[in-house]
Amino acid sequence: MRTVLVLVGNEFRRFAADKAAISLTFIVPLVLIYIFGNVFGVNSEERGPKGIPLAVVNQTDAPAPAAIISALQKEPAFKVITSHKDANGVERVLIEAEVREMMRAGDIRFALIFPADATSDSGVALKMKFLRNARNEIETETVDGLLQKTIFTAAPQALLASLQRLGANQVGSETMARFNHSLADAIARGFGGDPAKILHSIETGEFNIPGTTPTNTNGNSFLDRLIKIEREEIGGEHAKSPMATRSVGGYAVMFLLFSLTGASTSLFDEKKAGLYQRLLAAPVRRTHILWSKYIFGILLGVVQLLTLFVAGRVLFGVDITSNVFNLLLICLAAASACVAFGMLLAALAPTAAAANGMGTLLILTMSAVGGAWWPTSFMPQFMQQLSKFTIVYWSIEGFLRVLWANCNTRELLPVLAILLAFAAAANTISIWRFRHGQIFE
Repeated sequence: MRTVLVLVGNEFRRFAADKAAISLTFIVPLVLIYIFGNVFGVNSEERGPKGIPLAVVNQTDAPAPAAIISALQKEPAFKVITSHKDANGVERVLIEAEVREMMRAGDIRFALIFPADATSDSGVALKMKFLRNARNEIETETVDGLLQKTIFTAAPQALLASLQRLGANQVGSETMARFNHSLADAIARGFGGDPAKILHSIETGEFNIPGTTPTNTNGNSFLDRLIKIEREEIGGEHAKSPMATRSVGGYAVMFLLFSLTGASTSLFDEKKAGLYQRLLAAPVRRTHILWSKYIFGILLGVVQLLTLFVAGRVLFGVDITSNVFNLLLICLAAASACVAFGMLLAALAPTAAAANGMGTLLILTMSAVGGAWWPTSFMPQFMQQLSKFTIVYWSIEGFLRVLWANCNTRELLPVLAILLAFAAAANTISIWRFRHGQIFE
């Protein structure tokens, strides 16, 4: 038994010396548990998406739209935008044409428009338009549900106040006031209460009636017949399979990172096999070896991405042909950034095992935070900001601009610039490390 215990102790010592094994056993699961917990609101009173930009244009001075806008501003899921700065830096109220242009440019994905005839003196119904860019179906359906909940909760008071104004226009203010007093007195006599408070509730609409609660907003509800929401899709008209269009791009870049990181860390295996000593003895320099690795990784990455997108075309009908030139550009930029990431790991890590361990941790974290698994709006605000520092986020953004928004090359340039800037920065550090490291010794 003593021999067995000694061997067990040796196993623990070898495990403690293997940093890659420790990270895969403890650090990776802990990081993912933390991210999952924040996404699904574990131990949080406020669950669901946070701070989704929602542009609101109010073209009327009626009280009902104002009440709804006020309620939306209190809803943590939304970041209500009602104004913007023009070219001169002057803050101006948004108009519908500007909102539509912002949505086509991808600056916002959701907007609520209250037209000039949102309410009228001849009717009670409230009209509005919900503009949406549904490039992420999960996020879009969630926003749609939250928007309806907020509207159906906030609108009754304003709508019932509209009923009072409509009645006053039809029968006269004095006749309406006598009716309200009579109704308040009748309610007080029949059910008890202060007639003055009941009268105030009738005149302001501050009371509940059947069918106006958020839990009763089906097609037969009272409010569904009074609130008319016209939905309009902005962007993605040509996308034949919206869900697949997003999913293929998200998972493609995650697996691209894994494969290209593995290809880059093969530097350790080639060193162990004595390949570099033989190459450097020939008329081959270190820069030649690094450039060959980098170009091979880019070509492999582009081929992998195109293969996955062709599979998405065959299996799910993803449209990859209508904007194929820009798709090639974003695949090239994403592959360049992913290869640079793998080379950086190989330059910083002391061993292949350490590089693979760090790579697994960082790739899974970037995939979760960057939006490959779920919408970034489902995460806390600090994680949403953190996502913009990942290759995954900008690769997915580029794929969606090409495949969903059918953007042109000029509109794609900001995403290409960010991915290539990351590649340049990572390559600069890698080259410096390779010059001072022992990988070629």
